[in-house]
Amino acid sequence: MPTIETSQPLLIAVAVLAYLLGSVPFGIVITRALGLGDLRKIGSGNIGATNVLRTGNKGAALATLLLDAGKGGIAVALARMVAHEDAAQLAALASFLGHLFPIWLGFKGGKGVATFLGTVLVLDWRVGLVCCATWALTAAITRISSLSALVAAALSSLWLVVFNQGHMILLTVLLTVLIYWKHWPNLERIKAGTEPKIGRKQA
Repeated sequence: MPTIETSQPLLIAVAVLAYLLGSVPFGIVITRALGLGDLRKIGSGNIGATNVLRTGNKGAALATLLLDAGKGGIAVALARMVAHEDAAQLAALASFLGHLFPIWLGFKGGKGVATFLGTVLVLDWRVGLVCCATWALTAAITRISSLSALVAAALSSLWLVVFNQGHMILLTVLLTVLIYWKHWPNLERIKAGTEPKIGRKQA
C-alpha cells in the first residue's frame, strides 16, 4: 500500500472529482451524437467500446475506448500533479468506480476494462503496456473481448511484481475482483461456449 501523504480534505476532493470524471458515459454520448441510437438498447446493453462496436461503427468504438481509458488516466495524472502517490491510486479507484456506477445513469454503468487499462498505464506505463499486450494477444487468439479483459486483469498483479511495483497490488487486486464481478454473466457464457466473438452483433 502507498504511504498516506496527502491531507484528508485533498484526498476527498480527489476522490469526488475522479469519480465524476469516471462517471462520464462516453459510449452513450458518442452513439447519440452520431445518431446510432441508445447504446443501452443495443447488443448487450453495456456502455463500453465492445458494445459500441456492435453498432457497426468502428470509429465510434475506438473513440469510446480511448475516452474511457483516458478519463481514468487523466484522473490519475491530475491527482499526481496536485498531491502524492496515495492520491493517484485513490483517483484510479474512484474513476473506475465512476465508470461502473455512474451517477448520471442511476449507478448502472460499464464493466471498466478500458478505464482499468487507462489508470494502470498512467500509474506505471510499463505495467500498463504489458496489460494491454496481454489483452491484445488473448483477443487475437480467442476473438473474445471479455476473456481478454479477464486474463489481462488477472495477470496485472503479476506484472506489478515483475516491475517492482508491489505498492499497487492491493489496488489492482480490488479492481480485478470488481472486473470479474461485472463480467460474471460473460464467464457463464464463456463456460457454455456462447460468448459472442469480437465484432459480431449480439441479438
